[in-house]
Amino acid sequence: MVDFTAGDLPDLHGRTAIVTGANSGVGLATARALAIAGARVVLAVRSLDRGQAAARTITGDTEVRRLDLADLASVRAFAAAWTGPVDLLINNAGISVPDRRRTADGFELQFATNHLGPFALTNLLLEHVTDRIVTVSSQAERMGRLDLDDPDDERRPYRESAAYNRSKLANLLFTAELQRRLDAAGSRVRAVSAHPGLVQSAIYSESGAVLRLMVRLLGQSADEGALPVLYAAVADLPGDSFTGPSRWAHMRGAPQLINRSATARDAGLAARLWTLSERLTGTRFPLGHHFSTDPV
Repeated sequence: MVDFTAGDLPDLHGRTAIVTGANSGVGLATARALAIAGARVVLAVRSLDRGQAAARTITGDTEVRRLDLADLASVRAFAAAWTGPVDLLINNAGISVPDRRRTADGFELQFATNHLGPFALTNLLLEHVTDRIVTVSSQAERMGRLDLDDPDDERRPYRESAAYNRSKLANLLFTAELQRRLDAAGSRVRAVSAHPGLVQSAIYSESGAVLRLMVRLLGQSADEGALPVLYAAVADLPGDSFTGPSRWAHMRGAPQLINRSATARDAGLAARLWTLSERLTGTRFPLGHHFSTDPV
């Protein structure tokens, strides 16, 4: 356990952070803490109205830009409009929905929003990134099962939890392969992941009654849930670190480094997921060109 609070953030004046899904929950709490510490924070959100309302609650330098991670055209437009450095890219936005839905690109909505969108955004912005990429995952990855021959899980009945779990597993595999590629390219950028714990968040708004009750009774606040994300963003951690709360089976408490499943440590699976994600999104790692699908 690390005695870390939002007040322990370093002076971030002169630094720029992009936080996806920053209009509520952990994303808003993360954006608020970074802005208070002096960063220029870009709230990347689906609804400009909601984003602007959120920005008005933040003290500091903020900007709101539209980004819909479920729509690859929106991801490309956001990245194409970007100029200047990105010191911190916080891939926070995520969803959980009770029924199978398709994106405009034809992908299952959770896999697209939680993995493919952040994958594409990261690769399209990577040449601008100077310091760190934090992707918000979850310990739910331990229950994730990822079939790369059926990434939209069409061969079995849709289950909300199964779709969410595999998208969170994909987040960790993405981070691991991204760090491998950054290292191979000689980049000093670090890719890390964070698990916010059980948080009272709008992500559960369409979940079942039992889960919503559990979250309401046992979940920690968004400010508390943001601590592992903030810690991952600024602490001196090695690439491919995974941070999360320290108590209640890593569901509450101060942040610390935590473990991940054996599947999330499968370098071959991470490399194959990367290849598939490149094909599905039409985006590629921009810092080098000679990567095999088998890890070195």
